[in-house]
Amino acid sequence: MVGGIGFFTEATVLSVLVSLFGVDPITARFISFPTAVTVTWLLNRIFSFRSRNSPGRESARYFLIQTIGAAINLSVFIVFTMAFPVLYRHPVIPLAIGSIAALLFNFYFSNKFVFRPDESPIRRP
Repeated sequence: MVGGIGFFTEATVLSVLVSLFGVDPITARFISFPTAVTVTWLLNRIFSFRSRNSPGRESARYFLIQTIGAAINLSVFIVFTMAFPVLYRHPVIPLAIGSIAALLFNFYFSNKFVFRPDESPIRRP
């Protein structure tokens, strides 16, 4: 569900920027991506992983993993957008293809690295 909401968020922002404001699709991704990451981090924190970690450290780890996933996603997006001119005019399609490519990476590392319980050592006197 969270991934779907994140996709919808990014697709909406991307579509609005491209269709209504004439922003280049690749440039628009630099706005739509951080918007979607913020939404998915909050929803994952609350619902998916029910995290009690420090929000600052956790959000930094989440953005790191999502940025690597975005590199995967954006690479696929750029390849499909440039290789198929019709997709340049319909950027949600390569967005979906790129999102699927990055999905498994993002979920696995979010589960193992981001939302795991903090492993801060407790020092006892």
